[in-house]
Amino acid sequence: MRPEPDTKPARSFNARMAFFFALTAVMTAAILSGVLAYVWEGEFRGYTQQNMQRLAQSTADALGTHYEQEGGWTSDVLSYVGTYVGDMSGVGVQVLNADGAILLDDTPASSKKAYKSDGSTSQEITGATAVVSADVHDASGTKVGSVRMWTFGSSALLTEADKNFRTNSYNAIVWAALIAIALASLIGYFASRQLVRPINRITSTAAQIRNGDLTARSNLSGDDEIGRLGETFDEMATSLESDIKHERRLTGDVAHELRTPLMAIQATVEAMQDGVLPADVEHLQTVDDEVRRLSRLVDAMLHLSRIENGKAHFNPERTDVVYLIRSLVDMQERLFADKGLRLRFDDKTAHHELYADVDPDGIREAVTNLMSNAMRYTPEGGWVLVSVAQDRGDVMISVRDTGIGIAKEDIPKTFSRFWRSDASRERVSGGLGVGLAITKGVIDQHNGTISVESELGRGTTFTLRIPCNQKRHGRHQEHVAETADGDASNSE
Repeated sequence: MRPEPDTKPARSFNARMAFFFALTAVMTAAILSGVLAYVWEGEFRGYTQQNMQRLAQSTADALGTHYEQEGGWTSDVLSYVGTYVGDMSGVGVQVLNADGAILLDDTPASSKKAYKSDGSTSQEITGATAVVSADVHDASGTKVGSVRMWTFGSSALLTEADKNFRTNSYNAIVWAALIAIALASLIGYFASRQLVRPINRITSTAAQIRNGDLTARSNLSGDDEIGRLGETFDEMATSLESDIKHERRLTGDVAHELRTPLMAIQATVEAMQDGVLPADVEHLQTVDDEVRRLSRLVDAMLHLSRIENGKAHFNPERTDVVYLIRSLVDMQERLFADKGLRLRFDDKTAHHELYADVDPDGIREAVTNLMSNAMRYTPEGGWVLVSVAQDRGDVMISVRDTGIGIAKEDIPKTFSRFWRSDASRERVSGGLGVGLAITKGVIDQHNGTISVESELGRGTTFTLRIPCNQKRHGRHQEHVAETADGDASNSE
């Protein structure tokens, strides 16, 4: 089922993603523009200083020629400064004699610094961007003075083409930044739409499941994080659906199992009250048997619940498993013989002993359930074989019978509570229906596994695998092996 998308969260997420993309673009553009502006402004400043140096040198050379012609620093000589500098805005000029005294100064008053008592300058010009100087020499090469020039800002001495180039460069940076921001916003918006679409599907699927549609799935797949999220979500939904169905089925099974003895008790008591049946020992014993069966069922359910919730008694101790199982078989041998069955024990260990960290009571209960199960579903004249072996660091306990077997499709259900196949329902087994579920719970406590091999009409083998050292194992596992066909459940 394909869920309907929910667009409200998507718009919010889209807006936030677009905003973050745009913010990133703004920051990147601002940093890039700042760096470019700083570098380009430095280049223009150097270019201006080079132009200023050439102008200062040409002015100094011209003043040297006029100085030689006039025979000294006269007003006529100084007037030639305006000829070379002209009306250039943002350019300051000073002419100094050989002693450093200022002969000409067209610097604005606000830009002047203090001067020494002899008229020489004491500091650089305030606010000057580029300050250059060139010496004035007479015909003999003697220094007779100097020319100092400076600019205020990097635009001085730039040609109109230079100014246009700088302006166009800055405009290009601004436009590039704006375009980058717009593109980043669009990319962020469409990228977020692609990203939020599967999230919306998962959200919508979760809403459908919340509203009771347990079959809803996102149907997302892929190798990326979203694909794996979708697959994990669907697996969780499948597990949830299975658990809820199991819970509902369990509720019905419990009700059915409890109703049977209660109805028997009610029918017997009402018959005795109506005088249909005499209130004698025989009929009272029938009521007592049903009450005891009901009590055993409730106790078994409580015990299974404690095991599954991790609240059951679990006290592992170093135990000789071979001795434990052999003793159990010896105690059960007469009971099997009374049923017309042969019960045998097979010790496959090398030294006829095998120590492991197990809870003796738990293992005894688990194996007893398997043996009782085998006895209940093995026809008269059959046999049951209980064996103990060691496989590397694990204890292997097997219970094999020549019973009616389990159908292949029923093997995964073997450890479900109250489950019985149709073949087993045809027999009055007397079991409570939770024995194998308890057995599996006990083996899970030991961090072990339980497997089933069965063939229709030829018997069943339950194998318990338990680690010898519990400290080296921390995971509960389940493994169910299947072979051939079977038709009946060996569920107690």
